[in-house]
Amino acid sequence: MTALMQIGPFGLPDLLAFALLLAVWLGVGWWIEHPPAGHPSVSVIVERYRREWMQQFITRQPRIFDASIIDNLRQGTAFFASASMIAIGGGVALIGNPGPLLGLTHDLTQTATTLEFQLRILPMLGFLANALLKFIWSHRLFGYCAILMAAVPNDHTDPMAGFRAAQAAEVNIHAARNFNRGMRSIYFALGALGALIGPWVLIATTLAVSGVIVRREFASQSREIMLRKGPAE
Repeated sequence: MTALMQIGPFGLPDLLAFALLLAVWLGVGWWIEHPPAGHPSVSVIVERYRREWMQQFITRQPRIFDASIIDNLRQGTAFFASASMIAIGGGVALIGNPGPLLGLTHDLTQTATTLEFQLRILPMLGFLANALLKFIWSHRLFGYCAILMAAVPNDHTDPMAGFRAAQAAEVNIHAARNFNRGMRSIYFALGALGALIGPWVLIATTLAVSGVIVRREFASQSREIMLRKGPAE
């Protein structure tokens, strides 16, 4: 029985903590993207504004304002992609030379070995790698969106104007969805750092990170502002 509860340097509490981390990450992401109809998340609410944006874009002259927004969105994804690459490089370097942090970890846990420390860094690197891939794809999709926006006819009475704008809106939404997934991976990469101390700390950091994400998506002041329907509110 003891052997079944032990995989390498990890015991049952470690395995349960890692399973919880993965399950909460997937569960929170699904909940945010598929919220109850009566209580949408910020991400879903903003999707509506993105569609409205493209409707307004059809008749806006000149359209430099919209191009500037897309450029800012692309710059944001590029920044986080670069930051993720730097963080991944730092994590890989730490695996290769864990000495500087291993002493601190050992002081906190009294049980950390070099191999165990290196393995506990892997979940964080996994989240960072996922974030990097999401940010890269988001950056490319915002570029596609810019091209679709440029293809919208200047004449708003042209039957293709609304169609092209709707295409741009959906690509814009898909780009934002990938950006949000990358951001959530960054959050959970921070939560995964709790594994360096122990399974109970990992559980605590996982719950703390998920709590922050859920509050910002479902109970933030910005969400209440976005839900207002008119000046009377």
